[in-house]
Amino acid sequence: MQRTTAHEAISQIGQQVQVSGWVNSRRDHGGLIFIDLRDHTGIVQLVINPEQAEAFGLAEHIRDEYVLRVIGAVKERDAGLKNPNIATGDIEVTVETLEILNKSEPLPVATRDEGQQSNEDLRLKYRYLDLRRPSMQANLKKRSAYYKALRQYMDEHDFTEVTTPILANSSPEGARDFLVPSRVHPGKFYALPQAPQQFKQLLMVGGVERYYQIATCFRDEDPRADRLYGDFYQLDLEMAFVDDGEVVRSTMEPLIKQLATTFGGKTLVSEEVPRIPYQEAMDRFGSDKPDLRFDMELIDLSEDLQSTEFGVFKNTLQAGGVVKAICVKGGASLSRKQIDTFTDIAKSEGAGGLAYIKYENGESVSPIAKFLSEVELHTIRQKLGAQDGDAVFFGTDQRATVNKVLGRLRSEFADHFALKDPNKVALAWIVDFPFYEYDQSARKVDFGHNPFSMPRGGVEALRAADTDEKKLAVVADQYDMVMNGYEICSGAVRNHNPEVMYEAFGLLGYDHEYVDAKFGAMINAFKFGAPPHAGCAFGIDRIFMVLIGEDNIREVVAFPKNGSGVDTMMSSPSVVDAAQMSDLSLKVLE
Repeated sequence: MQRTTAHEAISQIGQQVQVSGWVNSRRDHGGLIFIDLRDHTGIVQLVINPEQAEAFGLAEHIRDEYVLRVIGAVKERDAGLKNPNIATGDIEVTVETLEILNKSEPLPVATRDEGQQSNEDLRLKYRYLDLRRPSMQANLKKRSAYYKALRQYMDEHDFTEVTTPILANSSPEGARDFLVPSRVHPGKFYALPQAPQQFKQLLMVGGVERYYQIATCFRDEDPRADRLYGDFYQLDLEMAFVDDGEVVRSTMEPLIKQLATTFGGKTLVSEEVPRIPYQEAMDRFGSDKPDLRFDMELIDLSEDLQSTEFGVFKNTLQAGGVVKAICVKGGASLSRKQIDTFTDIAKSEGAGGLAYIKYENGESVSPIAKFLSEVELHTIRQKLGAQDGDAVFFGTDQRATVNKVLGRLRSEFADHFALKDPNKVALAWIVDFPFYEYDQSARKVDFGHNPFSMPRGGVEALRAADTDEKKLAVVADQYDMVMNGYEICSGAVRNHNPEVMYEAFGLLGYDHEYVDAKFGAMINAFKFGAPPHAGCAFGIDRIFMVLIGEDNIREVVAFPKNGSGVDTMMSSPSVVDAAQMSDLSLKVLE
């Protein structure tokens, strides 16, 4: 007899069926035993009568998560016994034969969504049990449908899916590589690709007009709530004969809007997706991935306060810094203790403190109000659009520090006042990133995103950058898409000219030999008629996390590592035996 699922049994009243699954619960009512049997479609209630002696005898010893196969008749429950809370609540299966396919030990973690939940470490250690929860099953099914939607869109837009190598070469792409020692070539290493960057550009040289893949990427970066450790997945794509990033953006933007609305069931804050230059984003929102579901922009008061006598503001402005502020609607309700908490957050981002003004009953209430003139107080209130009940918080320092501090506070205040509506999606493209940036730890200028982008102005723009200040002013034709405060995509018009590659690295002190050694395949390929090309990569784990309303990215993949980068289920990373180390010509230093 063919297996019938719990959902299929609904339409088979009066028929004999075979159902299989896990025991979700068992209830012994003396004369009858009831078992809720769970499969991938739902729960069906089994009824075992004492008249079925063999089945009843087995049922007396059954426990949660036993795996059963039963044969019985589907019947409609009596009117007073129907359960409107589940899809199968109108039926039950009267058991005729019962078979225990496998037993289960007492469970270390919950396999139900209701009731007390297990902690994350235990859930990840016993992930194969955690996956039995209906919510996890639903996530896996949603992710499968999500992949189908991605592939369908790409196919409809004439992209060719191409798989690129996992064992690749090490190259400087912004994060630490995972290295794989070669047994055949002692002392040499493969690298797991941080992205298929070089391969997809080589595909453009190879004549592939439009490439894509759902690529596995590997980066040795610290995990966080929105970033998996080790391996993650991206929708990687590239388009030949494209020298304008707007072509890529306009091609891919409809997919993300469609995913947000049709797949995710969210409402778009705006049908028009703004293009915001990087520096404007930093100045207005204090972030290159601003959450646009709410306002609270950073307002520059430097010009308005040029003549202030308030020492903190005056000293900052005289030192070439800025005074900026944000207006927090309802902020006057914050207690002293709550403001102290936000002050600590500001200090963690580099601020010396956190000045503020509350507006109550037409008055400016603040420890700093007495140091400001009536004109200055009026200007601040008017320019920030503050009303009674609001509060204005100030940042005073060099522009980059102030933007960082107020950008963090903007997000924290939005969390506190519940401004991040989970049912809305706000999209934006951030464009025109700096080609170079200053690396504070290394005390030198280095690449911003990566070295593969085309600088606006081409090689001439690079040759004119003969000082660090001019290097930092070079703009790359790079773009990110942001969704609800998360970076979900990064892309660029690519550098397809060897001369530009050499010049870009040369400005940082790298000679031709270094570039040839690190990017030899690309450099050589570009010498044989490389077309202009551009592309991007979408972080599909992160997008999926937002669309299904999760705030922890480990909830959206089947087998993630924990917050320390450890797979507690498979016990990796682990020590390997001496023979394996010898084969690879490796030795662990004490």
